[in-house]
Amino acid sequence: MRYTTRITAALLLWAASQTSFAHGIAEQERQRMLDGDFLEVLWVGAEHMLTGYDHLLFLFGAVLFLAKASRILAFITAFTIGHTITLMGATLLGLRVNPYLIDAAIALTVIYVALENMGAFRRWGLRVPDLVIMVFAFGLVHGMGLSTRFQEMMISADPDIVTKIFAFNLGVELGQVLALIGMLAAVNLWRGTPVYQPAATATNFVLVAAGAALFALQIHGYLSI
Repeated sequence: MRYTTRITAALLLWAASQTSFAHGIAEQERQRMLDGDFLEVLWVGAEHMLTGYDHLLFLFGAVLFLAKASRILAFITAFTIGHTITLMGATLLGLRVNPYLIDAAIALTVIYVALENMGAFRRWGLRVPDLVIMVFAFGLVHGMGLSTRFQEMMISADPDIVTKIFAFNLGVELGQVLALIGMLAAVNLWRGTPVYQPAATATNFVLVAAGAALFALQIHGYLSI
């Protein structure tokens, strides 16, 4: 547990340092979206996924105990469909939510998947849906966060907005695939070692602590507006 505490503390300090900048859009980033071609916008989408620590924590927690290829494919498909629906749908309809509140909701999805991994709901006597169903629902939440970010970077009257939504979403998918490849490769190597089970358990405690801290930080940011 000593190492778990250290990892958690380091992660939370890093996340806290990032949160103050999480909802600000740099002018350079906005110009890349406004002036960029298809490939430039695609790259921005990939960057957003690969640098989105809340999305990555959720993905890592969800794949931590997945071993069967069919289960991995079902998870990826459910999450992809979910966040594509809200990313594209909410953006086209101009639906926006407060970025602090949606990121607080995303933090709760990290906590949920870690508790599911730990079997906490079963011990508490709670019947919850299959994780694939929940991953789809959480994909809707993550997609709303992506849409909020996209709309902060774009002008709704941009004549190329539909093309840019598609490019951004495709970039998100590519970033997700790259992240998952790295995660699955690391977990598969890790799974073959004798420390896997205790380390995986400790990792879930870290995810719960990180998710709770990110939730608190986002709520604090919302109340400080």
